[in-house]
Amino acid sequence: MSEPGSIFHSLIDMCKKILWRIITPVFPYARDYLVKIGLKYHEGRQPYRLGWIRKNRMVSEFLEHAAKRGFANHFVAWIDEGEIYSLRKLENFHWQYHLRIFRDGEIRGHYERTPEAHPIAHFKGDGMEPRREELLAVLDGWISASPTRDIFFAGKTASNRAPAASRGIPTNG
Repeated sequence: MSEPGSIFHSLIDMCKKILWRIITPVFPYARDYLVKIGLKYHEGRQPYRLGWIRKNRMVSEFLEHAAKRGFANHFVAWIDEGEIYSLRKLENFHWQYHLRIFRDGEIRGHYERTPEAHPIAHFKGDGMEPRREELLAVLDGWISASPTRDIFFAGKTASNRAPAASRGIPTNG
């Protein structure tokens, strides 16, 4: 059996990267269709609440702050109820930090395997961890422990269940 980091694993990872480059443009549409026809059921919000965007902060400013810390659009992720943005920061090809921003200003986040490297384990949530303190340190000054309903969307109207494919241009973040 090959050890992680071996030539065999490197070749497998390279094949996975090529496959994802091919399917990434259509994946969000296929995922949304599977949910729409009821073949895949996704409801609610995943665990690991971090808090809420601080009062009088704009979502666009939060997104800029997160981008400066290495987070980028994660448009292939499942969409939780009320979610308006999904961001991730890759640690490497195998692990990522994932943030979700919701219409009510709530922020949830966790650490997990990437869907590209470990699609089945990722889908099942194997290895998912809160990593709350690490995420709060990255988002220092932007998170409140109590709900704040008066966050600003800077002219953006966000539908409650916008398809991920419509949430922006795919990035490799």
